[in-house]
Amino acid sequence: MAGLNFRQRLNNWLTNEPPPKEVMPYDFSRLKHEIRPGDVLLVEGRSRISSIIRTITQSPWTHAAIYIGRLVDFEDEEIKATIRKYTNAKDNTRLIIEDMIDVGTVITPMNFYSQHHLRICRPIGITPTDLYTVIDYAIRALGQPYSMRHLFDLARFLLPWSILPRRWGSSLFRTSSGEPESGICSSLIAEAFTSVHFPILPYITNNAEATMEVIHRNPHLFTPKDFDFSPYFEIIKYPLFNPEEPLPYYRRLPWAKQGMYHQDDGIIAASSTKPKKLSIFRRKKKNTDNNPDSDGQQ
Repeated sequence: MAGLNFRQRLNNWLTNEPPPKEVMPYDFSRLKHEIRPGDVLLVEGRSRISSIIRTITQSPWTHAAIYIGRLVDFEDEEIKATIRKYTNAKDNTRLIIEDMIDVGTVITPMNFYSQHHLRICRPIGITPTDLYTVIDYAIRALGQPYSMRHLFDLARFLLPWSILPRRWGSSLFRTSSGEPESGICSSLIAEAFTSVHFPILPYITNNAEATMEVIHRNPHLFTPKDFDFSPYFEIIKYPLFNPEEPLPYYRRLPWAKQGMYHQDDGIIAASSTKPKKLSIFRRKKKNTDNNPDSDGQQ
């Protein structure tokens, strides 16, 4: 019991999300109405575990989830029944599937991340049938555990140093029985898209016949930023101030008084010096001290 309580306290300490220090730079109401089933949702977390993941991946995106739509959107009664086992959300609630530490694969209302910086990554050109298969794969993964060992294994690959010798690399991402272990948020989504041969960041090479060959990357090696980098996902953004309004929209933003700068870490201060105006083309000053002819003639 004491060990369980310690684990719970540690989990709460790692996952506690402090309130945001600033207004999120996007319009959540627009985003939630425009997101489509199968879209990957990237999250910039603020918890301690998010800081660890940010250090490991060298990216602000610390979490990934897949949007599956609303219960009312599903026609398959078996899928609906599976979803209802893991959530008591109303039929019109927008739902995502994600992997959470010490909880595993769960369903979460999308509104849970309304105060987080978000980005939508939309798979380009995927067929409706394959998209359904991707979502079905994620739904059938509900209830599987989150793998902290996977996170440590991933750090071995991404950080410039390593605690374990490289010769132990064959044991990475596998349990003591030799079977592949349960994953983290990104690996589940990568597995879902790999199941229909949709590329994320595949390895491309030329085979012996000098023809191009595409090889799937190990799903356990993916991190949230890979969906951002992938050329096969479209980045969808909904800024807080709508750039589709009559131009120039940026001239109408409620800027603070001139000379105020945000220095990060919540510090707003006035600039101590005025910015210098630099000219790329500077006229070279003529040296007339030793030349009696001011017009430059000899």
